[in-house]
Amino acid sequence: MPNAATNELGDLVRDVPDFPRPGIIFKDIMPLLADGDALRQTVDSLVEWAGPRSPDLILGAEARGFLIGAPMAVQLGCGFIAARKPGKLPYTTVSAKYALEYGFDSLELHVDAVQQGQRVLIVDDLLATGGTSRAKIELVERLGGTVAGLAFMIELEFLEGRAALEGYDTFSLLTY
Repeated sequence: MPNAATNELGDLVRDVPDFPRPGIIFKDIMPLLADGDALRQTVDSLVEWAGPRSPDLILGAEARGFLIGAPMAVQLGCGFIAARKPGKLPYTTVSAKYALEYGFDSLELHVDAVQQGQRVLIVDDLLATGGTSRAKIELVERLGGTVAGLAFMIELEFLEGRAALEGYDTFSLLTY
C-alpha cells in the first residue's frame, strides 16, 4: 500500500548512525510520532489493514508497540494487551525467550491476557529479524489465541525477518 502519503511518513523517520552500537543505522520514529497528522495517518493506515482481520485484541510489545497498538485498539473497538520485559507485569505471567545478536531476552504476558480462541493482532514499530515477533506469536498461541496478523510501522527488508513469520498474515507500512 505504499503511496505518496507513506513516502511522506518515511521522511519523518530519522536515521541515527552508530546507535545503539557502531555500524547500525537506527530508525528513529520519534519525529513521526511527534507530528500529530503523521501519527494519525500511521494509526489510520494500520487500522485500515487490520480491520478486515477482525481482532478481539491488539498485542503491543514494550515500549513502542504500546504507542501504536493502544490507539489502534481504540479505533478498532477491541482490547489492548501488553507484552513486557520480565518482572514488569504485576500478575502471574507466561514467558517466551528469543535470541538477540548478543544473547537472549524474553517477553511476558499475563496468563489471562488471551482467552481461548480470541483473535490477536500483534503490533510493533519494527520488523527486523523476526525474533521478538516469534516470541509474541508463541505467547498468543500458548494461551489459546489465534494470531490474526502482524502489523509493523517499519520493516527492514534486508534482515529478512518476514521469513521468520512465514504462514502469518504480515503487513509493514514502511519498508527499508
